[in-house]
Amino acid sequence: MRLELSQAEEQILADTLKTSLSRLSDEISHTDSHDYREFLKGRKEILVKLSERLH
Repeated sequence: MRLELSQAEEQILADTLKTSLSRLSDEISHTDSHDYREFLKGRKEILVKLSERLH
């Protein structure tokens, strides 16, 4: 899939990803459930890759 964004859209998406990654890191560190922690780590990995592809 190809997604074309304006500069403003790209910046908003990058900011949103950054915020989500920060929140996920906090949630991962406060989660007691191993399964849920692994789920969140997988989600974080995907968001990191998306963020890298934006730049």
